Amino acid sequence: MAELTGFERTKLLFDHKKPDRIGLFEHFWGDTYRDWLEKGKIKEGTDFTTHFGFDIAMAGWFNFAGDMNFQPVVVAEDEDTVTTKDQNYAILRRHKKHDTTPEHVGFTVDCREKWEELIKPNIFADPKRIGFEGYKNGKKYAAANNKYFMWSGPHVFELMHPVCGHEMMLMAMIEDPDWVKDMCETYTKAMIGMWDMLFDQEGLPDGMFIYEDMGFKGAPFMSPAMYREFIMPSHKATLDYAHSKGLKVMMHSCGFIEPLLPHVVEAGIDGLQVIEVKAGMDLLRIYKNFGEKIALMGGIDVRTVYSNDKKIIDAELESKIPVVKNGFAYFLHSDHSIPKTVEYETYRYFIEKGLELGTY
Repeated sequence: MAELTGFERTKLLFDHKKPDRIGLFEHFWGDTYRDWLEKGKIKEGTDFTTHFGFDIAMAGWFNFAGDMNFQPVVVAEDEDTVTTKDQNYAILRRHKKHDTTPEHVGFTVDCREKWEELIKPNIFADPKRIGFEGYKNGKKYAAANNKYFMWSGPHVFELMHPVCGHEMMLMAMIEDPDWVKDMCETYTKAMIGMWDMLFDQEGLPDGMFIYEDMGFKGAPFMSPAMYREFIMPSHKATLDYAHSKGLKVMMHSCGFIEPLLPHVVEAGIDGLQVIEVKAGMDLLRIYKNFGEKIALMGGIDVRTVYSNDKKIIDAELESKIPVVKNGFAYFLHSDHSIPKTVEYETYRYFIEKGLELGTY
């Protein structure tokens, strides 16, 4: 088969039809880019999508800050970290020397009343929250380079916890379920309204990519029953919306979410990413159980990549790629973002080896 474009290949993979090879995409920590730049491995302004030949390009993230008029303030700082009160009135600590997810220190919004007073009045479909120009430019870039263009952004679970914290959000599912349902419905309505605004003005993407980190090590944050009660209605509403536009949807989730997968698949997702090994996710098991229904992206243990050892990388890829490629719906991707501990040459080898194994 002749070499396909990224757009052609991704479209076939979402339809579970045989392409020329498996797909290719990746996420990186920001300090990986800076490290490779300082070492002279890449040039200033290098675009990884083009540089590594990824099949997918993304843009469109909405600004869901609780109060866009509030100016974030630094409340504490030391040699290694900075602690900030952000536009959700949440206090988060971040490392200065390397990229990580922020540490939760405290949350102003700790009950339904504060949500209703401080956040909910601001969450509606508002063009000021939409990056029209970034989306337009991303769409134009994807078309010019034959990439599959996806709107990307967080979904309801990933929007609620920055406001009130995981603990408060999950406890509220038990103690004040109507509050959680109200948050889900508020964000869902705003999201669909802004998709309408964006797509009416700038046209549809090829697909959509939503972020929902619904698990941690060994378990999801909630039971399947709670997923069905609180999160699934929002997922179904937005997935139905996307499908009504002819768009496929890939859902990202870190953590162990396997108990939720039957219900997430029922809600209508077309693909799952990132399939985190160290959290307990198993690419081969998920492929066996769900590979006929959804596309899969990831599931390659990033720890084998940052070993910078070709033999270890080979063993990981050789144990998985020849199996999952048979479903004609797999995209090579690590099970997390690529950290700066991965050497540039190692990452090059990783994708070259993976695509060699994944060629039909």
